[in-house]
Amino acid sequence: QAMCGKEKREKMKYMFLIFFMNLLPQYAGKSLRRDDSYLKTFEDIKNEIAGYTDIAKAIIDLAVHGKAQNRSYERLAVFADTIGPRLSGSKNLDAAIKYMFSALQEDRLENVHLEPVKVPHWERGEEFAMMLKPRNHSIAILGLGGSVATPPEGITAEVIVVASFEELRRRAQEAKGKIVVYNEPFVSYGETVRYRSQGAVEAAKVGAVASLIRSIASFSIHSPHTGWQNYQPGVPWIPTACISVEDAEMMSRMSLRGTKIIVHLKMGAKTYPDSPSFNTVAEIVGSKYPEQV
Repeated sequence: QAMCGKEKREKMKYMFLIFFMNLLPQYAGKSLRRDDSYLKTFEDIKNEIAGYTDIAKAIIDLAVHGKAQNRSYERLAVFADTIGPRLSGSKNLDAAIKYMFSALQEDRLENVHLEPVKVPHWERGEEFAMMLKPRNHSIAILGLGGSVATPPEGITAEVIVVASFEELRRRAQEAKGKIVVYNEPFVSYGETVRYRSQGAVEAAKVGAVASLIRSIASFSIHSPHTGWQNYQPGVPWIPTACISVEDAEMMSRMSLRGTKIIVHLKMGAKTYPDSPSFNTVAEIVGSKYPEQV
């Protein structure tokens, strides 16, 4: 939707403030020098930042009204359109690193370099889910990062729908041998994302054979929203994927009516040894305090 100039300015100021508020605590009240020594107190830094009000306003005005208007969006669009998805360990990630390395050099940033690093290499593979009862219905899914595959023939099992980990624990006896579907209400990304990161582990603890997690999003157009998840040592690793908000809500309604739900799930995910990759690093060295990072 259209936003008036005043609203844009206020939004940019707010984002600028939040950036610095999040940045400062990382350094425990002191600024880092290139020799890893510390120089300033937290109060010194706050006072220094307060002195940049006019400069910050000039940057915001340049981005919102000036020559840099929409530049970030346009550059992001070119990058995303050219490279596409760049999952860890993929060829697209290699292409993205080469692209950004060249772009940073062309923009004349300083100390542009690559640092070798090993990264996880996981591939989603072919996957699908089909509701078999009470009717045939194709469920939109996306495997969660790091998920194991189903057996080659897939998994066919009854579904148990829960709204929280607490409900799952209360109904632990019902969950054994079933596919757990989480229809957790969205509160905020930071709070609700634990269902994605921990959903497979909590389902496996009660003997489930797979877990399907309602996408962690406040809005959906039948669109699964994936991301990483974490297994736990000593707990069976079960296949896990995200589903759309609409399908989670539908299965919840069916379940509350006492309808038996059976789903066939097939996932071809593979995990490979860590792949060589790079951190891409660039700097803008300060003119007044070049020794500081």
